[in-house]
Amino acid sequence: MSATLPASATRVARTAGAVHPGYRTLWRWHFYAGLFVMPFLIVLAITGTIYCFQPQIEPLLYPHRLVVAPAATPRLPADALLARARDAMPPGARMLRAHVEANPARSAEFVFARAGGVKESVYVNPYSGEVLGSLDVESRFMQMDRMLHRKLLLGKTGELLMELAACWTLVMIVTGVALWWPRQSRALGAAGETSNTASGAGTGLATIRAALWPRFGATGRPFWKSVHSTIGIWLAVGALLFVVSGLPWTGSWGKQFKALATRASLGAPRGAWGGGLPLQSTLQGGQNAARSTAHAAPGSHADHAGHDMASMPGMVMDDLPLPNVPWAVGAVPVPQSPGARTQPVSRWTLDQVIAQMRKLGVQSGYDVALPATATGVYVVSYFPADPQEERTVYIDQYSGKVLKDIGYGDYGVVSQAVAYGTSLHMGRYFGLANQLICAAISLGLAALAVTGFVMWWLRRPARPANSSRTAGGLGAPSRERAAPPMRAWRAGLAMLGVIFPLMGATIVAVWVLDRLAFGRTNTLSSS
Repeated sequence: MSATLPASATRVARTAGAVHPGYRTLWRWHFYAGLFVMPFLIVLAITGTIYCFQPQIEPLLYPHRLVVAPAATPRLPADALLARARDAMPPGARMLRAHVEANPARSAEFVFARAGGVKESVYVNPYSGEVLGSLDVESRFMQMDRMLHRKLLLGKTGELLMELAACWTLVMIVTGVALWWPRQSRALGAAGETSNTASGAGTGLATIRAALWPRFGATGRPFWKSVHSTIGIWLAVGALLFVVSGLPWTGSWGKQFKALATRASLGAPRGAWGGGLPLQSTLQGGQNAARSTAHAAPGSHADHAGHDMASMPGMVMDDLPLPNVPWAVGAVPVPQSPGARTQPVSRWTLDQVIAQMRKLGVQSGYDVALPATATGVYVVSYFPADPQEERTVYIDQYSGKVLKDIGYGDYGVVSQAVAYGTSLHMGRYFGLANQLICAAISLGLAALAVTGFVMWWLRRPARPANSSRTAGGLGAPSRERAAPPMRAWRAGLAMLGVIFPLMGATIVAVWVLDRLAFGRTNTLSSS
């Protein structure tokens, strides 16, 4: 049953409904932001929620490959499992990485690059050595979901669109709160005038309830408006943090921000390598290829030098074939092996690398990128739920010496904040509760998009009889005839445009279109 508000609350609601100076300007920007982000929010919400539950979903999708029955017998050595996986691949396939997992119910995973560059994961039973099957890395469900979330499966164009959608979501949230806040604060002030009486107290409570709970007794657009505003207010803070924590991972602004943080020692420390340890970026392409060819041993990982990104000079961590790399080290150059200069014969094995990591305190749940050239190194990326346990370790492929061990304590303040934001954003930091909160925020944002669309549909301009044109254009709220300066709002938009240049260009485009294409006064109601 729906509750009926007292008459005093109704009077307060009417007072709150008065349009204040600047209201329509904010509403207009809120309308444009919502119009643009609406479809993207729904995609982001659905794909983000699915990806958040990856640990639970993937074993259900591929149980015969990922899941094994724990056995009482010891696990086979990693190099023996790697050999089994290599035998299952066609000639010419190159080993890229190994996933090290101590969970007794999970299979061993090795990733190869087939001819043509197709990456394929091979799964092996760690107890029997039986090859359980393989999966195309780029076609597996969670990878498709991830790429849809980040790029709409449209490459760079989709990446830029998703970045813009995130930025405009910030505008939508801020303007939505601003539209709600003055109206409710004035309503609360009106309620306070009668606070000395019992009826005044009841009015105040009714007003708060009206602000934080949908009007289920209403119908039509008033009902949808109450649902829309209620969801927005409940989600505002969490949604802002959610969007901001995802922006450092965007392909355009996020990549530049990461590089800037690294150069300014706000990411990994500027002196991360020290001691004159050479980086691949210091090598010329010809020198790198020559060394790789000169030192490549038949049958070794370096056999295919020149056909893998790991042989390219100037490579950074984000270029490696690793599924997850801590944000702080993504722009850090990958070192080359100092042992390659002495032309050694022996190389460290995967089992020795795993033993080395065990000594460093990392037992399970990490990925190892194998050296693809004679000058390459083993690169270990540990990306756990707790940011303070993140590790990136570089191990010389000849001597087994740890060239560098980068952990959370080595990050700059910006990277430390991003690390925590990432873990929370992905629903990893505090387990199932974190996943459920992220799902609630994501689906809540989708609900904002859906209810916003319904509101627009109910108030859209009517199509005149015998006319093929729609009156009122998009149905944007009417422009104020005497709008206040709103300097703070303009300064905020300008700051947003400076921080996010791509966003700044679209702000200018929207402003121009608003003046030229949608400049006529609209007589639609503000309710």
